[in-house]
Amino acid sequence: MTALDLPDIKHVTSQLFLKDTFDRFCFIEGEIVTFNTFRIDGYVQKDFFDTDTELPEYSYWKNVREYCLMLIKGKRTPLSFRLVLSLSPKNIQNLVEQNSPSFKTGDIQGLYLNITFDGSHLSCVTGTSFKTFTLDKSLEHMWDEMVQTFLKKQNIVFEQK
Repeated sequence: MTALDLPDIKHVTSQLFLKDTFDRFCFIEGEIVTFNTFRIDGYVQKDFFDTDTELPEYSYWKNVREYCLMLIKGKRTPLSFRLVLSLSPKNIQNLVEQNSPSFKTGDIQGLYLNITFDGSHLSCVTGTSFKTFTLDKSLEHMWDEMVQTFLKKQNIVFEQK
């Protein structure tokens, strides 16, 4: 787990809400506080769809981003927001196969980005969750490094807390 301050709030929120930078991440949950508190569960309600095709467990950020943008758009800055994103199952599998074959993809619950804005500060905390107990922290460290590399590629400035 790594905690990062994101000092350029305008740039990061632009990458988050206006561009496709985070679109390939799964959206786990979020809360946006403006004139009301809006809580969004990213779990896909499969009964809503008339399809026989396999649906993901969670929505991708690209499918929720515009709705969240509508909630924060306007003259006033949101009082706060909290978004939980996860690396997609396919990308978790790729990461494990390429870098840590000792792990089984099925044992990994998720690799998370917790993005929080408290009204004046924006931060990101990485997280890992396993379905089984392990003392091996190699995947956690790999995820932390991968997030920092991703942010650098997107020209997102961060400072480690």
